Amino acid sequence: MKNLIPLVTLFFLIFSCKEKDYVTFSGTIKNQTSNSIVISNPQKGYTKTIAIDEKGAFNDTLKVSKGFFFLTNGQNRASVYLSNSNNIAVNFDANNFPTSLLFSGNGADENNFINKTRLNQETFSLGLKDLLELPKADFDTKLHSYVSGFTSRLENKNLDTTFVDLQKKNIASFQDQANRMHEEKLYLKTTLAKGMPSPKFVDYENLERETVSLDDFKGKYVYIDMWATWCKPCTNEIPSLQKIETQYHDKNIEFVSISIDSRDDYFTWSDMVEEKNLSGVQLYANEDKKFTQAYRINTIPRFILIDPKGNIVSQDAPRPSDPKLVELFNSLEI
Repeated sequence: MKNLIPLVTLFFLIFSCKEKDYVTFSGTIKNQTSNSIVISNPQKGYTKTIAIDEKGAFNDTLKVSKGFFFLTNGQNRASVYLSNSNNIAVNFDANNFPTSLLFSGNGADENNFINKTRLNQETFSLGLKDLLELPKADFDTKLHSYVSGFTSRLENKNLDTTFVDLQKKNIASFQDQANRMHEEKLYLKTTLAKGMPSPKFVDYENLERETVSLDDFKGKYVYIDMWATWCKPCTNEIPSLQKIETQYHDKNIEFVSISIDSRDDYFTWSDMVEEKNLSGVQLYANEDKKFTQAYRINTIPRFILIDPKGNIVSQDAPRPSDPKLVELFNSLEI
């Protein structure tokens, strides 16, 4: 009997110190509009529906692999970070989500961090349009302030180390994306601004295999159509473009269509030009991307208008089907 008590005590200590292999998840919702909360992660194939009682309370356990999940309640949705052994309580007002969202208990710090970041990013994004218009030095100051605030919150010693590592990667990615967006905006406002020298295409082939360059049209306005045979919106513009070309055939303007079809589609392009009797100057880029990259062309069709001196009038001109194109031509007295 003397040995029994120490053995029982040891047994109790071993199992009382064993970490839980599940999450305890509970809370209360005000102004509930749904009778359940759903915790899910589509990539992991995990979904758990938790019932909410008539008072807005819920309580359940979840067996998860550590990581990010979605918390969904009606139209409301938030990201949550869960790890087995967490004991999390969440409370919010369904009519004031996510500003009322608050986590408590073991595992709350990560989730309150996520929600605070979400709110901060929404505020930052609301002013992003104005921020992108700032000079580089001012933009860098604003972005640095946001990133510094984020980084300082990561110094919370209670945060899970895996979570912290992921957040550091997230903020680095966010910063990189914001910088690229500002660089693009600045490029459009400067290099591609009205009146700036146009980027040039050089030695693009026409149907007769003769080479043509942008400089060949000096002294005339040039309306450029960037298109491809496989692009339905592009081919839809052809009738309107032909109409505009006929209307301005004796004016000081050249209509230049540049195909960005691949080399494998060369004959598809040449056949279409002949079959549809496409007018204007028809050119084939032969997979040269310098001109499209210089104009930051990510989608087609894209139309560009250049003046007789080779300067940009509009780096994103109206389409032929848009009445604003004729208005633009008239304003320039073409």
